[in-house]
Amino acid sequence: MSDALHSPRLTAGVDLRKTDCHPDFWYPIAWSEQVKPGKMLAREYAGEPVAVVRGKDGKLFALENRCAHRQVPLTHGVVQGCTVKCGYHGWAYNASGDCIDVPYLGKERLPNGVKSYPCAEVDGLIFIFPGDPALAEGRLPTALGSKADGAYKTRQLNREVAAHYTFMHENLFDMNHQFLHRKQMGMIKATCLGRRHGADWAEVDYTFSRTEGTSTVGETAILGVMRKRGEGDNTDLMTIRTGYPYQNLRVWVGDGEPVLNVWLGYTPLDKEQRTNRTFGYLSVKRPKIPGLIDAAWPFITMFTEQIFKEDKEIVEFEQNAHDNQGADWNNEVFPPIRDLREVLARCGVPNGQQPDSKRFAAE
Repeated sequence: MSDALHSPRLTAGVDLRKTDCHPDFWYPIAWSEQVKPGKMLAREYAGEPVAVVRGKDGKLFALENRCAHRQVPLTHGVVQGCTVKCGYHGWAYNASGDCIDVPYLGKERLPNGVKSYPCAEVDGLIFIFPGDPALAEGRLPTALGSKADGAYKTRQLNREVAAHYTFMHENLFDMNHQFLHRKQMGMIKATCLGRRHGADWAEVDYTFSRTEGTSTVGETAILGVMRKRGEGDNTDLMTIRTGYPYQNLRVWVGDGEPVLNVWLGYTPLDKEQRTNRTFGYLSVKRPKIPGLIDAAWPFITMFTEQIFKEDKEIVEFEQNAHDNQGADWNNEVFPPIRDLREVLARCGVPNGQQPDSKRFAAE
């Protein structure tokens, strides 16, 4: 990858907080368990209402959540077999969004239907593809971190955050913000070991050392039980990757598989994409001692929830500052974040503009 792609000139005049997610990717929109057979769920993607539907046969589909007649939400209606019927006049739609029945007109005079979205399930998450349907099949994620690996115990991460998705990427990627979590972890110094980046991805490696305080039970349950006797925390390796549009964080303690694997997807909710719903999985490697991870799980949950709560608050402060200033005033000096910002600027779409589907299709 040429240096020109990662020069400051690329993002000159580009406000990342006014850069939309590119629609030609799969975005998580609900948990599989939330949509039972014969039921619907109302969701949003970037200001567009979406009805997530599971037919009586168990198959999923997603439609624009507006009846083509009076524009009322289809989720106010019912699922009959594999058909959605609007709750107002009974107009019926199939999984492709075609209007297949208007009870008082007859099937020979059917109007246009509604938009449909490619829809799929991966590891217990429901995704939609809001962009060019022709690109959907080749871009579906095959696995979400270590969710499907029985060697790990996994919890869902699910919260609405009043901040642009780019703040989320930067927050996770930049481990220099450990001072924010001093009440949970003591004073931690992050050391950047290296960075790598390409056209639509960026990675950074860290190790850590504790300068003050001690680890909590939750932190020890994740990392400490895997360390060999005499090993300190500065032997750990953390790698964070943004592979557009998702993020992944992994931590190794010694050799072998990571002891912590976090997968995250950020789905914009409003048209301006000032809010997002963060979906993810946090997976912790099961130690050899049977039952230990289950006993420690409440402490792991408490610890990680406090960390995420602090991160949520701080990125919402960042969003408020951007709103008050009217532009992105961030003075970024950390090279890995500069790499990341270039990736997000290159892959995203300036707010209000049409996406360039051919660019990704060619790659």
